[in-house]
Amino acid sequence: MIKVVKFGGSSLADAKQFQKVRNIIESDDSRVYAVPSAPGKRYDADIKITDLLYECYELASTGKNFYEPFLAVKDRYNEIILGLGLNFSLKDSFDEIENKLLSSPEKDYTASRGEYLNGLVMSNYLGWDFIDAADVIFFDENGNFDSAKTNAVLSSELEKHEHAVIPGFYGTDFDGKIKTFSRGGSDITGSIVAAACRAVVYENWTDVSGLLTADPHIVSNPAVMRNITYRELRELAYMGASVIHEDAIFPVKKAGIPINIRNTNKPEDPGTWIVENTARRSKYTITGIAGRKNFCSIVIAKDLMHSQPDFYRKVVQCFEEKNIPLEHLLSGIDTMTVIVHESKFIDNEQEILSRISKLAQPESLEVESGISLIAVVGRSMKSQTGTASKIFSALADARINIRMIDQGASELNIIVGVLNEDFERAIRSIYHIFVDVEK
Repeated sequence: MIKVVKFGGSSLADAKQFQKVRNIIESDDSRVYAVPSAPGKRYDADIKITDLLYECYELASTGKNFYEPFLAVKDRYNEIILGLGLNFSLKDSFDEIENKLLSSPEKDYTASRGEYLNGLVMSNYLGWDFIDAADVIFFDENGNFDSAKTNAVLSSELEKHEHAVIPGFYGTDFDGKIKTFSRGGSDITGSIVAAACRAVVYENWTDVSGLLTADPHIVSNPAVMRNITYRELRELAYMGASVIHEDAIFPVKKAGIPINIRNTNKPEDPGTWIVENTARRSKYTITGIAGRKNFCSIVIAKDLMHSQPDFYRKVVQCFEEKNIPLEHLLSGIDTMTVIVHESKFIDNEQEILSRISKLAQPESLEVESGISLIAVVGRSMKSQTGTASKIFSALADARINIRMIDQGASELNIIVGVLNEDFERAIRSIYHIFVDVEK
């Protein structure tokens, strides 16, 4: 039986946290492969190692002096090594990174060194083998993760090691250069390793005791989700819920491996299980609530548009030409509403509206910004009557106007749009009606 354990930046922020990690690993002999992130914040005002490395790159790439942030990076690792009492030095690695920054700085290479260095420290501390992710994780010529090549090489390599540390966040591109996943990508590495060795579970250790039903910055002490499906997690992650990278789902989902989110500081807590399917019912009607701010709605009106088969295609084409993703499409008999994020739309606003007018020839166009989308997600909603009416009642009682409503046929989620200024109150109102009242 094999378990893969991934530890986030907060779990490896200093020597004390490293000691907690070793205790967790040594408490279960089946935990044989570990994936570390770069050291995170030790306190609120602290700076993550990855952010310091990005700063080094930005300075070096413009010919500026990068020694202050780089010295901070070296001091952090040396402090961890000293605190762990290791007879070990990263001097050669530091020299290599410094020379690279001076000669030919590369953004992905520089950013990846946080995980690389932490992997070296962890392997030395645990007495485990070190496998450089650059040797076993690959991207294709289009910059996409190459799952077939990676799985073949990584599976073969893991079989040679009884215990190993594989740093997260990066691999090698088609040209042999270091390439990183997006921020939080160590979660993806852990999932890839778990799939390659056919682990029984992928444990993702962080600083919370599982996924929360709502953002703790908005709702005080939100309940923990004990069981959630991959589909529910995707819906919540897309709408802004974080703890695990949403792309970390795919490798283990395909292999049928569950994810267990655990708390490094409270290892006795069971955490959250993320699975393909489960007969376990949620304690509440909903599984979770998540949302994002700053969307725009574009309402396009034209009589008898439903009788013009190419009308929708023409509208969508206008956004596609500018590579702007459509968040939601809603339609009535004579109206079509497109929801896009402001950050993607505003700079091209007039050009897109002009293009829509030319191609689709609508009778009117109305644009509204400052809209927040809130997703209420739960596999139990389809077996419960009155879920939507509860949401609307909760928002009505809070005197919050609903700007849009969207519910898929799967009944897995209901999305409502409200004004940005009502965002936090709306989430608290929905949370209260489903969680506080149902406790």
